Amino acid sequence: MKLVTFQRAGSAPEAGVATGEQTIVPLSSLGFADVISILAEGDAARARIETYLASGPETVSLSAVKLLAPIPRPPKFICVGLNYRDHAIESKMEIPTVPTIFNKFPNVVIAAGDPIVLPANSSKPDYEAEFAFVIGKGGRHIPADRWQEHVGGYTIVNDVSARDYQMATTQWLMGKTFDTFAPMGPWIVTPDEIADPHSLDISLSINGEVLQSSNTRELIFRVPDLISYLSSVVTLEPGDIISTGTPSGVGFARKPPRWLKPGDDVVIRIAGIGELRNPVVAEAASANA
Repeated sequence: MKLVTFQRAGSAPEAGVATGEQTIVPLSSLGFADVISILAEGDAARARIETYLASGPETVSLSAVKLLAPIPRPPKFICVGLNYRDHAIESKMEIPTVPTIFNKFPNVVIAAGDPIVLPANSSKPDYEAEFAFVIGKGGRHIPADRWQEHVGGYTIVNDVSARDYQMATTQWLMGKTFDTFAPMGPWIVTPDEIADPHSLDISLSINGEVLQSSNTRELIFRVPDLISYLSSVVTLEPGDIISTGTPSGVGFARKPPRWLKPGDDVVIRIAGIGELRNPVVAEAASANA
């Protein structure tokens, strides 16, 4: 199933399931306040929802609501750098033997359809198509062979990056976490829908031109590796987002570089999940006041 967070006009965000192309089933009547509460309950929650979907519940039209990021404020937004062999090579960096980890602040998350705002104080805004997994059952010191017990689903992330800020120091955080630099969605696909997360085509196009095209089989550190490594340091919690890195074809490695520009239409597609589309706009002058 496809778990979503949506908002009716004048109302608080709600959890739901996207059914078909243009329909959402709200889940508030089942007692789910948000998508994180569904992930925390795991298989039992999915079973209750499946029963509810079979009962012919209320539906709302997607066109009548605002689709938000599936987890608008994740507890943790963890990113993995240099995790595709071809991207490490194009970045002129050694193939890592330990995962390169950084993060984005939760308040920079935006939904499918929301604009990526190019900051006036950066001249090198870049794109990164990424496959992300979402923690369901939390834990610490999780063995790699038990990773499936802890994955609540999968989604799409665009790891938008200001390369001038990112490369100004050895710490990447500031270049990765400008406002709007974490498009996510449009939904979370539950694990029963994805037979193998390490065999999914992933691509990014801008204005119809394909600039990234790969498959998650090219990941250096896979989902089990990342869950084991991360949980050896910090307790993973329901709703944590782990974005697994980007393949080759990013803007800064092109000759000449291909930076994001106002008016661009950026589309990431991942097999089995769908499409994350965001327009690109310039920061308004008033935002700098």
